Amino acid sequence: MNKTSLTLAVSLLALASATPATVAQDVQEITFINCGDELTAGYAEYFAEWEAENPGFKVAPEVVGWGQCQDKVTTLAAAGTPVALAYVGSRTLKQFAMNDLIVPVPMTDEEKAEYYNYVPDTVTFDGTQWGVPVAFSTKALYWNKDLFEEAGLDPETPPKTWEEKIAFAKQITENTDAAGYGLVAKTFDNTMHQFLHWVYTNNGSVIDAEGNITLNSPQVLAALEALKEITPYSEEGPTAYEQNEVRAIWLDGGVAMIEASPGAAILAEEAGMNWGVADLPLGPDAQGPGTLLITDALAVFKGSGVEEQAISLAKYITSGERQWAAEMAQGLTPLRPLEPQTSELVAEKPYWQPFLDGIEFGGPEPLFTDYIGLQNVMIEMVQSVVTGQAEPQEALERAAGELEQYK
Repeated sequence: MNKTSLTLAVSLLALASATPATVAQDVQEITFINCGDELTAGYAEYFAEWEAENPGFKVAPEVVGWGQCQDKVTTLAAAGTPVALAYVGSRTLKQFAMNDLIVPVPMTDEEKAEYYNYVPDTVTFDGTQWGVPVAFSTKALYWNKDLFEEAGLDPETPPKTWEEKIAFAKQITENTDAAGYGLVAKTFDNTMHQFLHWVYTNNGSVIDAEGNITLNSPQVLAALEALKEITPYSEEGPTAYEQNEVRAIWLDGGVAMIEASPGAAILAEEAGMNWGVADLPLGPDAQGPGTLLITDALAVFKGSGVEEQAISLAKYITSGERQWAAEMAQGLTPLRPLEPQTSELVAEKPYWQPFLDGIEFGGPEPLFTDYIGLQNVMIEMVQSVVTGQAEPQEALERAAGELEQYK
């Protein structure tokens, strides 16, 4: 082999050995934290599809358990080593944004219109969207038909108003061995959530779009007063129970009425219960069926270097039929009124209808800079009324004042 041929061979060998490393360096990772026990159904396929349409980028998912997920995402962002994309509770978006940890994920008017009413509001403050809705929860009223009948009530007629709900709960408590209503008042986040169902079935609110605290209003006062009135007809010691524990009591026939998500229907069927589900009963100022609208969201963190691609990925995996398939796999309320899927769902499983009815006049989880502060104030307010330590007006005024520091 002459010198020229040797030089060329060495050069080709060097090029060949360098190529894999060069290619590897050219591929940018989009790190993604997915909360839960396993990767959301369908995501592996969607990632591969998106990668095929976006050469040079690879999705690197990490599944983190619910108990540690939020803390890990927050810790990484605060340390300056953020994940590119993460599953978070939408309630945290304002705090992330105020601390300059995430980037806006603006929606066009067309994108907003695809969702059910108020869903975009769950990820919006100061007129900007800060995440892509990825999971949705609504509640409805479940009742035990056998307990209704035993108490002398029509088992096929659930309460339609707060007044009826309280009256039914009283009649059941006085005429059966069960409590009339499952009241959630434990020191746990869903105590606030459960109270917000009362707020949103009476046209109330906690904070407005301009950041004004609106908790101390006639609508919310009426909700607290109704909660106080129904307490004697609830399970004993409601401050010891969160929503899943109350649901378990209902499944065992210990209470007649609860507010719960669609998952309770599956459990009731498995338990062989004689049950029904209906719209949440309405307060005197209600404009129509309501419920608390809770969403989780995909947040795009600042400083990853792939923010634009992370936004693209988030919108891709949550679009249309992809999002619908993920929702049905998890038993979640649909984020969009996708047709014909929604009509087919209700036709096959009529119990879904109340979970969709409440969306029109529902309200979002309040967005505060300090969500834990909000949560603690609301829980303390509910507990003080349920235990008789404070009257509703007193508790409401104190809570409204304390919330100012957390907004």
